[in-house]
Amino acid sequence: MSILIVDDSKTTRLIIESYLTESGYSDLLFSESALDAFEKLDINSAGETSVDAGSEIDLVLLDIVLPDMDGREACRIIKSVERLQDIPVIMVTSLTESEHLEKAFEAGAIDYITKPINKIELLARSRSALKLKHEMDSRKMREQKLLEVTRQLEVAVQKLNLLSSLDGLTGIANRRRFDEYMDAEWRRGRRHFKPLSLIMADIDFFKAYNDTYGHQAGDECLMTVANTIQSTLRRPEDLLCRYGGEEFTVVLPGTQKNGAVFLAETICSAVEKRAILHSGSKASDHVTVSLGVATILPTKELSTADLISAADGALYSAKCQGRNRVMVASVNFNN
Repeated sequence: MSILIVDDSKTTRLIIESYLTESGYSDLLFSESALDAFEKLDINSAGETSVDAGSEIDLVLLDIVLPDMDGREACRIIKSVERLQDIPVIMVTSLTESEHLEKAFEAGAIDYITKPINKIELLARSRSALKLKHEMDSRKMREQKLLEVTRQLEVAVQKLNLLSSLDGLTGIANRRRFDEYMDAEWRRGRRHFKPLSLIMADIDFFKAYNDTYGHQAGDECLMTVANTIQSTLRRPEDLLCRYGGEEFTVVLPGTQKNGAVFLAETICSAVEKRAILHSGSKASDHVTVSLGVATILPTKELSTADLISAADGALYSAKCQGRNRVMVASVNFNN
């Protein structure tokens, strides 16, 4: 452990050095003035510290009478620096009047040693202070480890929460996330009188695709369609979800019906342009999607279930009218 001895008396420094060295303390630093001590502690007289300060001093034995500054003021400056606050300071003094010692303790000193130096007293008080410093360092290390463990747990929880909101196959939001997002955006729409649009999309004749090409190809088809739909979205608030099986939804906060219809038509065209061969489809030679669109201005009389039902009804109409097309909900929600 490193000990800094600050005293303008060469004789006192030699005595302290002799006593400490005999007791096994070899890492000793010496200063004749407060300013020189500050330099060894990587601070200046204003208590300002350098950015890369790396002082490893564990105890300061500080003379109360120094040539350039009162030792008690030097102690106050040292203790004003956050990274030095745990370093114990023991005043070395011939001034034993209570008023002098009281000011020393108020400045941050934890103990004092009287002059002339008594070996037993010096070693006992130094040993006690160093033990205290070691305990504080150990406590800080435990706290830092605990903080790091806590941080790692928080990151892990965030990852788990994210994973619980994603579809394992396509990587897009899952049904749970859809329900949460719909509820949040419904409440936002009510507060700000903004419409909420929903697109429901279904891959046409997907069962036939699986029967023809196998389930592995079916999974690849789902991922491709999901990526294709995702590529058409331009706003971060527009959320694509896997609703179930081969069905997808796109939640469009603050979007009017015309904007939702335009995006649905864009999705329909983009999927068909991927030209994924589908010999089992009755709608096309390639994979296509049918889409239903609905828009609602959220009110307390309506709910997300009304919007979902309307979009689902429009999707059903798209399937009934030949698939590979977009249909808009005919229900009037006065939006």
